[in-house]
Amino acid sequence: MGRDRKAEKRGEHFAPMIRTTMDTPAWRALSSAAQALYPWLRLEWHGPKFNNNGRLQFSVRQAALAMGVTKDTANKAFIDLQRKGFVVVTQEARLGVGGAARSSSYELTEVALVGETEGRKLYRQWEDGKDFAVRKVMANNPSGTNGKTKPCHKNQDDTVINFRTKPKGTS
Repeated sequence: MGRDRKAEKRGEHFAPMIRTTMDTPAWRALSSAAQALYPWLRLEWHGPKFNNNGRLQFSVRQAALAMGVTKDTANKAFIDLQRKGFVVVTQEARLGVGGAARSSSYELTEVALVGETEGRKLYRQWEDGKDFAVRKVMANNPSGTNGKTKPCHKNQDDTVINFRTKPKGTS
């Protein structure tokens, strides 16, 4: 019985890091946070038997917690992985009707998609200064007002301060 099978029987889960991937210029150009995030994304892949590549879900908050960094650092790591071709967003994050949020879905380009024999390995095509496009998630409420407006003066120049003082001599 091989070492991998023994680990599998004990319930261990591991993510192999392939040297040819790590020897590419794209890997060397990654930030250290992005290099730390990649194995966590690999752990979300269920293997070739139960291939879920293209549907990997790992939120920025989960990544921040796993790596022990802030959400901003984790988000920058996701963006860096996209720019270098290691990860592609297949479905953007969304908020469901019932209020349940879903994180973005990702494809690891190193790993074959369902029905494919080999991964796209976009990181091999990366060149210095020629980053891949990043799919940014748009805010559901980019203005932040939720359809509400603040009361303003007639000439719309400033917010009205709504308070009243009592005149002298009245009680």
